Amino acid sequence: MSLTVRQEVLARASRDWIAEHGEALSLRELAAAVGLASPSSVSYQLRRMRARGIDVKTRGRLRSQ
Repeated sequence: MSLTVRQEVLARASRDWIAEHGEALSLRELAAAVGLASPSSVSYQLRRMRARGIDVKTRGRLRSQ
């Protein structure tokens, strides 16, 4: 399953941050890291990715879960 460009950017940013700092970003921090204005847009993309079996670690939890 291929990811959209935005989803690839989110996954890469999360993976790189965890590798460098040893902990995951929050939704707000992840949004800022990839240049998105709203954490809700990150949440939407992460829900779509998780539905496809791709788990991107974040600090905290999604409100929809």
